[in-house]
Amino acid sequence: MTLMAERSENGAPFDTGVRLLAPDGTLVDDPRFTVRADSRQTESFYREMVRARRLDEEATALQRQGELVLWIPLRGQEAAQVGSAAAAGPADFLFPSYREHAVVWHRGIPPVEVLRLLRGVTHGGWDPEAYNVANYVLVLASQTLHAVGYGLGVRLDGAAGQVVMVYLGDGAMSQGDANEAFVWAASFGVPVVFFCQNNQWAISTPSARQSPVPLARRAAGFGFPGVRVDGNDVLAVHAVTTWALEHARSGQGPVLIEANTYRMAPHTTSDDASRYQEAAEVAAWRARDPIDRVALLLGHTHDPAWFEGVRAEAEEAAATLRRECLALPDPAPRTLVDHVLVGGSALLREQRGEIWEG
Repeated sequence: MTLMAERSENGAPFDTGVRLLAPDGTLVDDPRFTVRADSRQTESFYREMVRARRLDEEATALQRQGELVLWIPLRGQEAAQVGSAAAAGPADFLFPSYREHAVVWHRGIPPVEVLRLLRGVTHGGWDPEAYNVANYVLVLASQTLHAVGYGLGVRLDGAAGQVVMVYLGDGAMSQGDANEAFVWAASFGVPVVFFCQNNQWAISTPSARQSPVPLARRAAGFGFPGVRVDGNDVLAVHAVTTWALEHARSGQGPVLIEANTYRMAPHTTSDDASRYQEAAEVAAWRARDPIDRVALLLGHTHDPAWFEGVRAEAEEAAATLRRECLALPDPAPRTLVDHVLVGGSALLREQRGEIWEG
């Protein structure tokens, strides 16, 4: 299958961006990029994506059963998250938004740590310094400024080899914070990669309404490269992100990646996506499922028992997630302000004493 063979609903060519693996599982040549993952890493990509989708399903069920306040599904975006996270080095610092579950799981953060915030037992979750991954943020695009500030510190400290990657969505691209971050990153040559997951919907606002051209083109206006990639192609995402991180690591400044993907689930569990996502659109994107295409590729060399083993591992992980989520203890009320300020403050200590100890 070639790029031009795919058509959108109006008959126009479907612009995927850089693609190395077609939906039918065949490899595709690209003039700029080649596959950077070997067979073993491709197996790992598949295993991680299957696991992430199964954990996502389990977390959704937990929310529907009243065990989580909210859940933010990632279904459909597994390739964008796994492929990009795998390209980063362990010393690189990652700034997620709020849907990057597969990214943080790739970094070794226990799955239940993501659920702590959404079960309401913590303000954050994991220790960022332990994994080089910042906590989730809910304020759109605020993490882009955090990432550029951190990256500027890396540059000023002369921390050779370390780069920053920050995740944002297509909706966040319309926020002032994101554009300010682009200006600062370009002006000071900050070693940062902006990874935009364009999942076509900023809640119920289509990406096409926010930008009449691919989002990757915006980078040129700020003076740095922008690349659009098929976000449902884990091999292409991995290759493009590897190049972008090398670009930033070598002192050439920032890069914007637009991973063209699709959110095959509600924006959150409080959303009814059927009110704005047309069935034909969902079906067209389902045919480009990121997990299915890797399964088709591996199907030439792996027997059914191998795939069954991967699914069994994912089921076991889901059972563990449910068990650990239900076992999360309620925090002591006095811990409410423990992490408001680094080191606390006299005022917070006074307030805590008056409320809980007085």
